[in-house]
Amino acid sequence: MMTLAAKGQGLLKLLLIINIISTGLHFTDNYFFIEQYPQPKWITAPSIYQLWFILTVIGIMGYWLYKYQKFWLAYGCLFIYSLTGLASPGHYFYGNLSQFSTKMHLLIWTDGIAGLAVLGFFFGHY
Repeated sequence: MMTLAAKGQGLLKLLLIINIISTGLHFTDNYFFIEQYPQPKWITAPSIYQLWFILTVIGIMGYWLYKYQKFWLAYGCLFIYSLTGLASPGHYFYGNLSQFSTKMHLLIWTDGIAGLAVLGFFFGHY
């Protein structure tokens, strides 16, 4: 019989895989097409991939900590990691909807929904 923690671990792994793929695609697109994305001037191409790498490591650490039942630390990491996707709709503060391509909208909202899923895991298991 599978324990609640083991079930949660499987769900968390799936959510992290989805988030890593989603944010990886969005951040890569943002990196290569930085001039087309409405965003603050202080965001630079190097800061995009550096932030993605740092936050992804935090998310993976959260999974590892959860796996080894260090739940409080895991939840802290997962909360921080959820911001990787949750921050993506912030692009809309810097431009009109018409300035975004269909691809950009898809990547931004996929990130936002994936980030919400990690946040939901955090609140559901906290």
